[in-house]
Amino acid sequence: MAAASVCAIAATLCHGYTVPAAAQDLTSSLAGNLDPEAELLLESSEITYDFDRDLIVATGDVQVYYDGSTVQAQQIVFDRKSQQLKASGNVIFIESNGNVVRTEEMVLSEDFSEGFARALQIDTTRRTRFLAEQARREGNNVTTIDNGVYTVYTKPTNPPNKPPLWRVRAEKIIHNQQEKIIRFENAAFEVYGQPIAYLPFLSIPDPSVKRKSGFLMPSGIVSDKLGYGVSVPYYWALSPYYDVTTILTPLTKQGVFGDVEYRHRFVAGEVSVSAAGLFQAQPDNFTTDRADDRWRGAVNSTASFNIARDWTLGWNLTYKSDRQFFSDYSFSSFGGNSETSTIYLEGRTDRNALSVKAYAYQISQEDYTDSQFNANGFSPVGSSLQDKQPLVLPVIDYDYVFADPILAGELALTANFTSLTRDETDAFSIDGGSTAKFRGIDGTFSRVSVKGNWRRTFIDPLGQSFTPFAYMRGDLFFLASPDSDVTALTGESFVGRAMPAIGLEYRYPFIATFDGGNQILEPVAQIVARPNEQRIGELPNDDAQSIVFDTTTLFDYDKFSGFDRAEGGTRLNVGLNYKLQLDSGYYVSGLFGRSYQLAGDNSYAIPDILGATQDSGLETNLSDYVGSLYLDTQYGIKVGAQARLDKEDFSVNRIQAQASGIYGPVVSSLAYAFLNAQPDVGIDDPREELLGSASLRLEENWRIFGSMRYDLQNSNIVQDGLGVGYDDEGFSLSVTYAEDRSRNDGDEVNRTLYFRIGLRTIGTTQVSSGALN
Repeated sequence: MAAASVCAIAATLCHGYTVPAAAQDLTSSLAGNLDPEAELLLESSEITYDFDRDLIVATGDVQVYYDGSTVQAQQIVFDRKSQQLKASGNVIFIESNGNVVRTEEMVLSEDFSEGFARALQIDTTRRTRFLAEQARREGNNVTTIDNGVYTVYTKPTNPPNKPPLWRVRAEKIIHNQQEKIIRFENAAFEVYGQPIAYLPFLSIPDPSVKRKSGFLMPSGIVSDKLGYGVSVPYYWALSPYYDVTTILTPLTKQGVFGDVEYRHRFVAGEVSVSAAGLFQAQPDNFTTDRADDRWRGAVNSTASFNIARDWTLGWNLTYKSDRQFFSDYSFSSFGGNSETSTIYLEGRTDRNALSVKAYAYQISQEDYTDSQFNANGFSPVGSSLQDKQPLVLPVIDYDYVFADPILAGELALTANFTSLTRDETDAFSIDGGSTAKFRGIDGTFSRVSVKGNWRRTFIDPLGQSFTPFAYMRGDLFFLASPDSDVTALTGESFVGRAMPAIGLEYRYPFIATFDGGNQILEPVAQIVARPNEQRIGELPNDDAQSIVFDTTTLFDYDKFSGFDRAEGGTRLNVGLNYKLQLDSGYYVSGLFGRSYQLAGDNSYAIPDILGATQDSGLETNLSDYVGSLYLDTQYGIKVGAQARLDKEDFSVNRIQAQASGIYGPVVSSLAYAFLNAQPDVGIDDPREELLGSASLRLEENWRIFGSMRYDLQNSNIVQDGLGVGYDDEGFSLSVTYAEDRSRNDGDEVNRTLYFRIGLRTIGTTQVSSGALN
């Protein structure tokens, strides 16, 4: 009989017993809900009815389909008296969830709730594998595997007969479906077939479980200040909506370090609260400020809530007992961004955005002494660093783009309100103390800025692009209780400032197509006319201290990084843009240009209370030259560079270059940075560094890797590291040694040895050593 008799056979098979309500394999989950109304279909080369023994025998390429599950075998015998189905001969049972069972013989009850098989192999969709002498399933719940092996298997692209590097062998593997637990009895962990650890009892959640209470993989710590320690985490799945992870780390020199994290997920968002700390047994091992206290610790909370459509409320708040807590106890589960605490409210649509943020800073850098730059009448440079940090509350940013054209162009509105308070003036001097420069001033300073920007683009028949633009900006400053020793500041409490501007941007791209690609040469010119900047040096400057003049800012209307400064005068920006695209995939782009101060006062030539603009490359009427180059071969090699060249002799004042490449077994990157001296901010010597990293794959799974950060000016190594790693589908291992000479914590060199091992589906553990000095 063939497929033509499928329906009749299906009806015969189903007669006299209940269609199964759940069909499950003999492995980890065996949990697929079956439809009791589904039809059971059978196909085979031959079917025989044995009426005397009440048997139905299907022979030759037999396939049974039921609600997404399939049984394939050379022969299937259905005993209607015992209500059992026996499959034999290269049996393959494919579950609806994708799990595959292979065996020579399998017996299943009428509803698949009980079964038995010998010499079977089970492959799950998570690429895990069970091998067993025999397996049986009882009570539609418990599956028992005798003399079983649990491991992972490799992808088909790898050698198909490649043995797994590790496996767990056990006398019994018991899976309780209701408890969703897999238990291993009298187990041994084997590597390359050799047992290296015996485990009388081991339990893991079955693969269908995403959250289950229990111990997680431990990790180790070795440190000259902390001693030896083992972190033992325990996960508490308290609810589908919230959970807790607790970690206890006994340290031989410092006592028990505790770490706890609570996570709660809501319909509209999630929140977490973390705390870590200890009562130090040997606080004298630490020399930095407050690190030698008995009690040390930190707390953190993060959250993000969608409080309404397009609106998000959240925070990331951290408090630590001392500046070096996260450096000394780097194995803490949190502390990746321990210096900045933020609360935010954000709303965003297609044409407008509003954000309200508050910032607080708790620095990690220790106070230091550098009398060379002390300013007379102010606290020494390097002292009271925490008091010199501002509390920024709030920062409000609003952006709006009008939907309807205004004068046939686009009109956009930008607004900002910033208020900050600082307890200590941050002053320094480069001339022996007589002239002070200020990174921040004691007091409370607030500013509101509103800017309207209009622009419209015309393209003529020749392809020339003309973009006239105009903007109007107004600022209102409020100065409350400023440091009276900062005499440069205005004595007024309220100060207003306005900056109108009009301009035109011109572009004319020349496109040339040739056999093998195309190229574009585009001259660009931009002129901005506006009055002089008002009250330079009389107002605080907190958000416009960074001046980076390169091709990314060449055509900015205002090149200051923030609202506290407003560029004035008439300025012309010109450049030549080039792009080359080859059909082979190569892409090259470059931009070269400079800026001219045509009229009015040059805002970058007049120092404010910090004076950071006088070495910016914009401080003269003819600016430095700026250029950029980017190359992408589409074959693994990428190169990018930004440079600022001196206006007189084209010597390099600033350059940043980076290259990355993949060639055969080698993956590498190289970065170079050069910053010329900036005597106006106290930097008398150039800075030049090289940062490189590379990874070499030695064999199919082995690799070595390393990195180095080198100070070319002082001829010394700042950071370096070397490691070796192994990776395959089921196992990963890496050993890394690193040295760091950049930390300001009293140690000349911080050395770290890091060992990590990972077993897929089991977990990852690591051992790290800190400050091996």
